[in-house]
Amino acid sequence: MTAHVLHWVLSELSLQRKVVMATVLNTSGSVPGKTGARLAMSSFNETWTGTVGGAGLEHKVLERCRSLLSEAKQPFAEVLTFGLNKGAKGYEVTPLDSLCGGRVSIAVEVMIPMPHVYIMGGGHCGEALARTLHGLGWRYSVHDTREAYVSIEKYPHAVERSSASVADLLKDESGPSLGRYSDVLLLGHDWSEDQERLLGLLHLLNTPDAVLDGVNAPRLGVIGSRSKWQAFEKSCLEEGLPQQLLDQVICPIGLNIGAQSPEEIAVAVVAQIMSLHKGVDPDEPTWRKD
Repeated sequence: MTAHVLHWVLSELSLQRKVVMATVLNTSGSVPGKTGARLAMSSFNETWTGTVGGAGLEHKVLERCRSLLSEAKQPFAEVLTFGLNKGAKGYEVTPLDSLCGGRVSIAVEVMIPMPHVYIMGGGHCGEALARTLHGLGWRYSVHDTREAYVSIEKYPHAVERSSASVADLLKDESGPSLGRYSDVLLLGHDWSEDQERLLGLLHLLNTPDAVLDGVNAPRLGVIGSRSKWQAFEKSCLEEGLPQQLLDQVICPIGLNIGAQSPEEIAVAVVAQIMSLHKGVDPDEPTWRKD
């Protein structure tokens, strides 16, 4: 059961879903779940797997998992102690209406998926971005229609590499399948390819089962000037894509730190992704003068 729960947790995290896992740490007396028993709940429809013993104990743990899924924005852990008797007493012990009479401590951990960035365009900026992402321990994948620009030498740590045409690449994708990425960044060498990518991606995300700001949809970002984006936006609107969807695309990508070189651009882009991932406003000071 433990292996099954852990495998499920890793699978959910790989799909960019937040997970809360509960683990029985220790027990005394008669309890429904033994040390090491686990359950986990995903942010996707609050689905869950595993068990910490069932009955009222499990009900309370599942309630806590649900509240943490909605409340916790960052990794978080706590230990809950339950007395399996409505008269149970003790420091920070939650009594349960149970006749078991034992006591159980359960660790509850919130796990936030690490970013998985899809680099669409394997040129200088893409390479610099990949190095920065790898240094942070984040995952990345890469696409470029030029095979030489997605080689293992240039992108040794890529999860996925593709040199397919844009049309061939996107025909195998769907709104939900794109949920394995936290961010999709258009960094192509050819504006027309980036426009084709953008149109294709937005059409895939413009479906009832894939909402751009939902848990199953990645953020989209485009490198380039404001005038470039205005041209892209016009093409998207002409194809019937809603303005609301376009308004959620980030262009130009990266925090405004005066970046010029590919390496500096990578820092600006990764900093922006990190701020969005952690829900932090980069304009807010990290300290204040008293």
